Parts: sequence; C-alpha cells; structure tokens
Amino acid sequence: MTEKKSVVIIGGGPAGLTAAWELVKDGGSEQYDVTVLEATKQFGGISRTVKHNGNRMDIGGHRFFSKDDRIMDWWKNVLPLQGAPSYDDKKLGRHHDLEPGGPDPETTDEVMLKRHRVSRIFWNRHFFDYPISLSPNTLRSLGFKLTMQAGFSYLKSMVHKLPEDNLENFYINRFGRKLYSMFFEGYTEKLWGRHPSEISADWGAQRVKGLSIIEVLKNAFSKLLPKKRSNKEVETSLIEEFWYPKLGPGQLWETVERNSRELGANVITDAHVVEIRQDQGKISSVVYENAAGERTELHADEFISSMPVKDLVNALDAAGKNEENEHKVAVPADMTKVANGLPYRDFVTVGLLVKRLRLKNTTDIPTLGNPPIVPDCWIYVQDPGYKVGRIQVFNNWSPYLVKDVDNTVWVGLEYFCAEGDDFWNMSDEEATKFAIEELTRMHIINGEQDVLDSHRERVPKAYPAYFDTYEHMPELVEYLDSFGNLYCVGRNGQHRYNNQDHSMATSIEAVNNIKTGKTSKRNVWSVNTEKSYHEKK
Repeated sequence: MTEKKSVVIIGGGPAGLTAAWELVKDGGSEQYDVTVLEATKQFGGISRTVKHNGNRMDIGGHRFFSKDDRIMDWWKNVLPLQGAPSYDDKKLGRHHDLEPGGPDPETTDEVMLKRHRVSRIFWNRHFFDYPISLSPNTLRSLGFKLTMQAGFSYLKSMVHKLPEDNLENFYINRFGRKLYSMFFEGYTEKLWGRHPSEISADWGAQRVKGLSIIEVLKNAFSKLLPKKRSNKEVETSLIEEFWYPKLGPGQLWETVERNSRELGANVITDAHVVEIRQDQGKISSVVYENAAGERTELHADEFISSMPVKDLVNALDAAGKNEENEHKVAVPADMTKVANGLPYRDFVTVGLLVKRLRLKNTTDIPTLGNPPIVPDCWIYVQDPGYKVGRIQVFNNWSPYLVKDVDNTVWVGLEYFCAEGDDFWNMSDEEATKFAIEELTRMHIINGEQDVLDSHRERVPKAYPAYFDTYEHMPELVEYLDSFGNLYCVGRNGQHRYNNQDHSMATSIEAVNNIKTGKTSKRNVWSVNTEKSYHEKK
C-alpha cells in the first residue's frame, strides 16, 4: 500500500473548496490526505451568503453560468436543477424547462433554480437596458441629439483605432468616445478609484471580452429571429438565463465543504496562515494561527494557495525572517516590492429591507410584490452623481432569500472603496444613513420611513486591481512557480479578476497536475486569459 500524499489547501472559497473536492471524490481520500485552512468561520469567500434576521445577502451577486461544461456539470452534481416550479414560478405562472426528476424547491433546500437575468443602468435619472439594446425606451431616454452623437462617435472609432495600452482606449475602440464618456468613464473611476487611462487594458479584456456595439446589435437582432441562440453562442456579458442556488451562492460552497469533510478532508476554520516555510527550493510547511493566537505548523507534500498573492509572499518573507525557522530563506527584495505594491479594491454592501420601491415595473416581465417590484437582479448606477455602484434586488435572485417576499423588498447597495478609507471606517449607522439618503435622492424609496431593517457588510480585497506593480506580475509568477509543489489558484491567489467558474477551473487544473505529475503550471495560470475580443469586420 502506497503512502498517502498530503496536500494543504489555503482558503475555503470557490477555488480552495473545488481543489478539496477534486482531491477526495471518487475514492481520492485513499490517496490524498487533504487539509483546508480557512481564515474565517464562513465558506465561499466573496461567494458566501450572509444571513441577517431571516433574510440572506449575496455578496456581489453570482450568476451560475459558464461556457466550460466541466463547471456546469460540477455545479449540477452538487445542487441538482429544479424539477418543479419555485414559489415565484407558481405565483407568476412562469414556466421553465424543468429538469425531469429534479427536486421541488418548495419541499427541499438542496436545489439549483433556473433564473432569468434582468439588469439595467441608472443614468441621468433614466433607466437603460443593460447591456445597451435597440429598444424604443433607450432611444427615448437618450434623445435624438445624444443618439446621433453616440452613433457618429462609434463610426469614428471603427475607422480610427487607438492603441490598446490602457482601459480608456479599450472601451473607446469598442463603443466610441461618446458612449464611453457617458457609461464607462465615471463608473470605472467609481469602481477602481482610478481613471481608466491609468488602468491596464487587461481588465477590459477579461471582463468585457467579445462585448462591443457589434455584439450588442447582433444579440438584439437575433431576438427578432424565431431560432433561439444558446447561452454558449452569446457573449458572457449578454447572458440572460442562469442557475442560482435556492439559498444563495454560499449554500453551494457550504454543501461542497460538508461533502468534502464527509469523504475525509480535514477542514480547519479560524486558521490564519502567518508563515510559509521552504526547504531546498520547495514549500515544506505552513504555520497558521487560530483565534486564540496559538500557532500550529503543518507539513505537506503539495500546497494549493488561494490566499491573496500579497499575503502569500509576506508569509514566505515572515518565515524567512523567523529565527526559530531552521531553513530560513529570504524572499528576494524585488519580489516583496512587487507583491506589496499589488492593489486591491474593497467594497461595502449595505442591505436595506424596505416596504416598497417607488420604481414602477414598466417591463412586460411579471414580478412578485404588492405592488409588483421591478424585475432587475442588478441596477448599475453609472451616474457619477451617486457613490453607490450597483443595487441588487435579492427578491429577484431567489424568493427564498427574503423572509417575507410578498410584502418586503430586500436590496443591497454596493459601494466600492479602499480598506481603511472614510467610507470603510463609517459606523453601521452612518453607512446605513448614507445608503438611505442616496436611494431617496434617486427616488427609489421615500426615506427612512420605508426602511424596516438594515445590515452592513465589509468585503476586503474583493477585486484585484490592474495598476501600480501589476505590470510586474509575470516576474512574480515566475518566482512563485519556482516552488514546484506550490499552486496559486483563484481570484486573489492569481491576482486576476476571475469569475467564480474561472477560479474553479484553476483548481481543477492544479489538482490534475498533482495527480499526473505535470510540472508546468502554464495550464493553471492560463485560465481566463484568452483574448477573444479581436475586432469583427
């Protein structure tokens, strides 16, 4: 009988838990001794579900959709697709392609719902379809003059291409300068705290990819045709249907954690990694600290890290400076400089439980509520007059996120900020008051009298940012890859603005390397780097 290979996984978010499950499933626990170290008591990272007084918040909003069939099948195996109508399906007479033999959301919690995505943009006191569509409402809201200006500006951008050495030029090449200035410039600065001209075009390449005016128009015209295109044929930013766990995204990751534990994975919470030790060019152990400040050293053969790159390098550096560590190896000074210069954008979500929204449902999509609410999952606040970046309407993600879904509306206001800045440091009361004032000014609620409950949630290191020392990431990747038994996975583990499915794919690739003995990590780092945004003729 061969000895088990030990693997330590840092982080209990989508990347870390995917790695754990991939190692222990199908009898893998007989070959691998797996330990997961999670710094908090919750699972799912930014994909967790926050529970408050019977209502649930989705941090950041998570559509379960991927063009990678492996991921879609993976999700479906954890939480099977609904085989009967959900509460809102029944009340609204809504029909989906239900899964034969699938569970009934009204009688079981472990189920994935099929959802319809509606998102709009709030700009200049008008609502626009998101993404931009050829609807009469769009033209009416823009007005004849702005429509003409945007059209001619776009035609100019098709002829005169700018060098794509920053995010501003990336957007102008795809949408024209007028639409860029209206819908992208202010919002991007609000999101990142930097002007788009200071941000790498890599961010647009990953998040927008093939989306352009041409794709928007193609998508709009395709809806007029009898044949329906599948989600795989549509740019990701234009997807209209997706899956969603009944009790929010955290439910899926809590299920994966439980399943992994039941098959033998050792999961330790409140385990904050403070040192990562090396010996003869390999990682030899990690040292973690628990809530009581006690330290434990864990030796292993392989290490999978989804902790922020900055923290990973500082943990390596701390081990190199610890006098008690017999194998002290200093991290090169230029590598610590790159790591500590990597920027992040943090955000705060303020959840408000309100009696009603003043917004009328002007769409033809029926909704719950008395009176009926708007059908949006997200409302993007592109208007620079407001600090809030997006508003989530949790009722529309899943009726089961809201305790009294017929008589209350549970919304989440997302504010982009920097950890430690004035907005981050506001008290719960101050942040709530600020959010209520903004919603009132937008004519969405009638002030404090409409608010029944609230909850503020801080989310550090939510978005890895693409400026400052980011341009030196390839050098840092080369250094980290020099440790043959260390795999960096996930959004923060790779300092890449991955979606949930991309983070999972990095872990699937890493585990495959461990199982097959593959030494190159190019497959792990190359997830979500394809440049599929080449110009269309």
